[in-house]
Amino acid sequence: MADKKTDIEMMRQMHTVLVLHFLEGRKQSEIAEVLNLSTSKVNRLITQGRKLGMVRIDIENPFQRLSDLEDLLQETASLSRALVTSSVPGSPATTLKQVGLAAANHLVETVRDGDVIAITGGKAVGAVIQNIETDRTFDVTVVPLTGGVQGKYFTDVNHLATQLAEKLGGEAMLVHAPLFAESREQRDMLMEVGSIRQVFDIARKATVALVGVGSIQTPGSSYYDLHPMPDSDRKMLVGSGVVAEFLAHLIRPNGTVADYALNSRLVSLQPEELKQCSRVIGVVAGQEKVLPIQAVLNGKYLNSLILDEDTAGAVLNTMEGAQDVA
Repeated sequence: MADKKTDIEMMRQMHTVLVLHFLEGRKQSEIAEVLNLSTSKVNRLITQGRKLGMVRIDIENPFQRLSDLEDLLQETASLSRALVTSSVPGSPATTLKQVGLAAANHLVETVRDGDVIAITGGKAVGAVIQNIETDRTFDVTVVPLTGGVQGKYFTDVNHLATQLAEKLGGEAMLVHAPLFAESREQRDMLMEVGSIRQVFDIARKATVALVGVGSIQTPGSSYYDLHPMPDSDRKMLVGSGVVAEFLAHLIRPNGTVADYALNSRLVSLQPEELKQCSRVIGVVAGQEKVLPIQAVLNGKYLNSLILDEDTAGAVLNTMEGAQDVA
């Protein structure tokens, strides 16, 4: 009887210690003083209480919907990693900044000394670089995946490569050639220039490729910043079934590169060549990017995707609709 009473009192004491520690947040030394126990005794009671199952830690996830979208994207699109951020209604710029911040944190967490980071130009990649913060330097090399665009300084790939290298503490190697050559022959010649060939050879086997995905179907699409064209040509492009721009190549819904003359003049790696890179991270925001994302996923060009919640949901709905039709 005495032993049973002793056990009950010990359990009560254990319960009191657990409440003070886990619910009231008191330190073990404070509990020892209040209950007139040694600190080591308090520690033993906490340890024993956890072993007996008296402590259950339940962590509320305020981002459960985002986590669910990430899991669905990984499963549906066969991605190794998906990161989904909150969308900001009525503010595409803020939404893009959120996506850029998530991608910047992901890059800093996963980059390692010795890595080669290959990048495209564009607003999305620019948003990533603007949001990079790190308290250490990395011995990395940053290289462009395409030639540069005259007059687009802040989103030009060479400028962004230089910025990224500076922020990470590495070095940049640049492509001193335009994105669009004047002819296929000129493009072939530029691709054989020693300094350009060297950078693209390094880019082909990059550890990380950080890429944007462009739309061509809306009037403000980034592709027309790269290569302005009359409205009639734009309508012809959309009518021909092209839905996306990727590494400045025009892409069909199934992910293949379109048979379009301008593609043959690009000073750029081919989308297929990205598959030699260890990790290809797509960074995208905005509803106008839904069909482009689906096309790039159909082409199996990405193994990681970082985007906003509304766009992620729309991509999944589109993909599920395509599966229903099939």
